[in-house]
Amino acid sequence: MLVAAAVCPHPPLLVPELAGAASPELDDLRAACAAALGALRDSRPDRIVVVGGADQAGDHGADASGSLAPWGAGVRTGEGEPVLPLSLTIGRWLLDRAGMAASAFHAVPFDASAAECAALGARLAGGPGRVAMLVMADGSACLTEKSPGYLDSRAEPYEAAIVGALARGAAAELAALDPDEAAGLQVAGRAALQVLAGAGGALNGEVLHHAAPYGVGYFVARWTG
Repeated sequence: MLVAAAVCPHPPLLVPELAGAASPELDDLRAACAAALGALRDSRPDRIVVVGGADQAGDHGADASGSLAPWGAGVRTGEGEPVLPLSLTIGRWLLDRAGMAASAFHAVPFDASAAECAALGARLAGGPGRVAMLVMADGSACLTEKSPGYLDSRAEPYEAAIVGALARGAAAELAALDPDEAAGLQVAGRAALQVLAGAGGALNGEVLHHAAPYGVGYFVARWTG
């Protein structure tokens, strides 16, 4: 049963060693992520599962590691050969920073169908005990003229729909997000958010942070009982 969820973005610049002199610009975002993770701890879960988008699907155990070397920082999470994609590497980094540990990490393909995402969410939430979920999800990269995907007039209302759904704890609204439109607007977190939707649970939502400092939407939210 899903008892709590936290939604955080996964830009490499969230890690101060990589951000360098620009690190203070994301202090508010890091603080919001810490607050969202606190909601997971307070829910007294039996398991914390981390979900994030990737090029390929993959299930990884609690000891899985990741590296930010491809993004220019010698920062690693965990031991052994790095296997986690960026989204899950940042997720593990956030948990390590908070003194928390996940029981498993799940990569969902960026282009997974809504039905596939819902099935994964139901499987994760349907496991034994109280389940808390950390969802790693970026918003649109088409919000401004300086965005990686340039400006698209559709991006702002699509982003607003996501943030509104997170604020309301509205799983059905996340489940209804259009995958093709998300792909066109470079919404990297669409699939992970639809995994959360599939996990179900009547939880109350709260958005702790929403900004686009580099032209990409970063939102932080928590869902609690």
